[in-house]
Amino acid sequence: MYEHLLYEVADGIATISINNPKSLNALDPATIEEFGACIDEVAKDKAVKALIVTGAGPKSFVAGADISKMVLMSAEEGARFAALADGFFSKLEALPIVTIAAVNGYALGGGCELAMACDIRIASENAIFGQPEVGLGIIPGFGGTQRLARLIGKGRAKELILTTDRIDANEAYRIGLVNKVTSKEELIDTCKAMIGRVLKNGPFAVAVAKSCIESGMDMDLKNGLKLEADAFGLTFATEEKKEGMTAFLEKRKANFG
Repeated sequence: MYEHLLYEVADGIATISINNPKSLNALDPATIEEFGACIDEVAKDKAVKALIVTGAGPKSFVAGADISKMVLMSAEEGARFAALADGFFSKLEALPIVTIAAVNGYALGGGCELAMACDIRIASENAIFGQPEVGLGIIPGFGGTQRLARLIGKGRAKELILTTDRIDANEAYRIGLVNKVTSKEELIDTCKAMIGRVLKNGPFAVAVAKSCIESGMDMDLKNGLKLEADAFGLTFATEEKKEGMTAFLEKRKANFG
């Protein structure tokens, strides 16, 4: 179905694997278009409860955007390319289900930016992160100047982007870019185990909590707290809340169906 992606759904978990092994899974416009279409498919499939995004093969998550496709782009074409990626990465970020980037190998440039558009990042021990764009005479264009600072702070984001330094998985964990580091062999199982801990909770509550975090990041504290209070009240109108609290009082596991 997809030329540049592998897509499967099993046990309610969808997995999208970027599959351009000859270019270390580099992102070109065609791959990004397919990725956007696949995100639309995920959003429409009610059987999908969580999403893992990864790279095919052992060497690379995504080694960046395809420079061979960018070298001849004009300013207008470059802006359109960034807008294309930003649109689809924002769709990924806005999914109500939990999304985890399983980062295996290189996550450079657009690869690091794709990982940051997921809710959670779990890295294998051989993962390498970086934003090398200024070394190519451009800047991160798929969200790097915005999401990286929000994740690790302005100072560290400036250091990584302006020096083009690469960091390994342990340093990425230390600075808060990734949530967990595991072996290559256990990467996907670790992602699935974390998803299992999410899926035992109320799906509407998970979606609302995720939405509050995302929206609140763009607000001052006063308005963010108002957003949270309103959403808190909204959850009290659900059967999910009734089941969760009743199960707690009855000392049993909640069944959210």
